[in-house]
Amino acid sequence: MKTSKILSILWDYFLMTAGTFVYVMAWTSFLQPNHLASGGLTGLTTILDYATQGRLPMDLTFALINVFLLVAGFLFLGKSFGFKTIYVIGLSSLLFWLLPAYFPELEVVDPDLDKIMVVLIGGAMESIGIGLILLRGGSTGGTDIVAMILNKYWPISPGKVYLYSDVFIISSLLLIPVEQGGGVVNMIYAYMMMLVFSFGVDYVVLGEKSSVQLLVFSKKYKEIADHIIYDVQRGVTALQSVGWYSQQESKVLLIILRKQQMNEVINEIKRIDKDAFVSVSSANSVFGEGFEEIKSGPVRKKSKQIEG
Repeated sequence: MKTSKILSILWDYFLMTAGTFVYVMAWTSFLQPNHLASGGLTGLTTILDYATQGRLPMDLTFALINVFLLVAGFLFLGKSFGFKTIYVIGLSSLLFWLLPAYFPELEVVDPDLDKIMVVLIGGAMESIGIGLILLRGGSTGGTDIVAMILNKYWPISPGKVYLYSDVFIISSLLLIPVEQGGGVVNMIYAYMMMLVFSFGVDYVVLGEKSSVQLLVFSKKYKEIADHIIYDVQRGVTALQSVGWYSQQESKVLLIILRKQQMNEVINEIKRIDKDAFVSVSSANSVFGEGFEEIKSGPVRKKSKQIEG
């Protein structure tokens, strides 16, 4: 195996380890000590823990349920998904038991701390942690598996999958007494947590895939186009244009870039032509070579017709 491949694998597992630690910390340090819950399998097992007053410990049910859900991951997402997910599930199950048992000082329980702040901090931490895990092809199990399967075949964001499925899980808090972490108020906090997490994980997972569309108006369009093609290695479309005031024909360059490339490209355009006019707009979905694959659902095999 090449050194670059080994380093790439190690980097994946390093980021997944960091993401898992941040994700577990969100629950064990902020949410669970303050008797708060949210959606997903973590929220479901936490609610079961509250409802049974610890007879069904969260770390145990989390691990057991994920064993069954891993089967779906192997079937739809392949072995690489399964190995990474087994690692994350094993590590997170260990941390869910280890941190509260041996590091209780990490629990943030302060009567003066507003629960809304707990929800915001916990939701932000969880979205960052799970976002890092998803970016490296792993999963914490539960609704993560469902989200990754749907995202593989359809252009639906992970955050929306969590949003729809979590509504039903969080509603079960109405069946638990207030003193055990249930009730209407805690359900509202859980929904707030769900919204923070949904938007946060979309930002982390889809942020690096964000694209922008540039329209470049310049007399030096040929030099700019050559730079984009040969140096930036992105495609350029030259559109025929006519300046209505001057009635002079020219070319307008249409360029699609990753968002992180934008500033560097604009600075180079200004270096080539300080009088260039550049219009920038967001491109939420870009499909094609160099960007995302078109997702239209699973391909169904056509049945053969028997000719008479």
